[in-house]
Amino acid sequence: MRVGVLMGGWNSEREVSLASGKSVTKALIAAGYRAVPFDLTGADRNGKRLREKLQKARLDAAFIVLHGGWGEDGGCQALLEGMGLPYTGPGPLACGLAMQKACAKLVFEANGIPTAPWQAVHRKEYRPAAVLQDLKVRLPLVVKPADSGSAVGVSLVKQAKDLPAAFRKAFKESPWALVEKYLSGVEVTVGVLGREALPVIEIVPQNEFYDYDAKYTPGHSQHLLPARLPAGVRRRVQQLALKAGESLGCEGYWRADFIVPRKGKAWGEPQILEVNTVPGFTDTSLFPEAAKAVGYPMPKLVRTLVTMAVKGRKTKGKQAA
Repeated sequence: MRVGVLMGGWNSEREVSLASGKSVTKALIAAGYRAVPFDLTGADRNGKRLREKLQKARLDAAFIVLHGGWGEDGGCQALLEGMGLPYTGPGPLACGLAMQKACAKLVFEANGIPTAPWQAVHRKEYRPAAVLQDLKVRLPLVVKPADSGSAVGVSLVKQAKDLPAAFRKAFKESPWALVEKYLSGVEVTVGVLGREALPVIEIVPQNEFYDYDAKYTPGHSQHLLPARLPAGVRRRVQQLALKAGESLGCEGYWRADFIVPRKGKAWGEPQILEVNTVPGFTDTSLFPEAAKAVGYPMPKLVRTLVTMAVKGRKTKGKQAA
């Protein structure tokens, strides 16, 4: 099979995507596929141009590792569906909902999935002089772009004087900023492969929180597997990860991030942060690490994901017929 690896892109997560693409390409070759890398650039914003490139390559499937922007908002997935080309990961609607963090929050709340208090602020409505009194969320809080990943543009704000800088940072990435109550506790993540929730990984960043540097610089965060949580709490996090992805309409695989609050010896209800529909595949990425722990080294993992994509396409075709 000829599998196209879609990576790169034209947003702030380009370098991370290229690293994921390199890793996936190597694993596909080890699994016996003919991997065809596609380093997408700004010129590929033209869907017609990209469609022609993919058609010319005569692919059997596409492996999406485009992080952020067009790779995770459903645009790429919609193009591939229009071509009838199987692809890895969730479909356009699920990707779009997950990428727009405010929309995802509404879905989580409607489905009884605990999440921190939040508020969305548009650039045009933002008033620096009155921002604190306009917010329903109290300090300390987190300000982040409402539709990007990899912790790009994220700020932890403990003092009111730091709010304007945090909003400016977020608005560089998106016209919408999401303000979220900062929750202290244990940060964990759960990958989902098919209908299986993978082991819970605890994230211990060297920095104050799990920012871009902590995510992608080797040694700047610890990944503890299994997480240092009671077995019952780990099971609860896994249940919520499955429910969160399914509530958004995810298929194939995804990753969900949580904070588990703790007061003394008592553990609180896990609070979901977000669902990632195109998890990373870099050397420091969490999804392949969890998959490897349950018997899915990278070649087996990518084979499983490609097989899911092809079978899912055939099933959809039968349903449509």
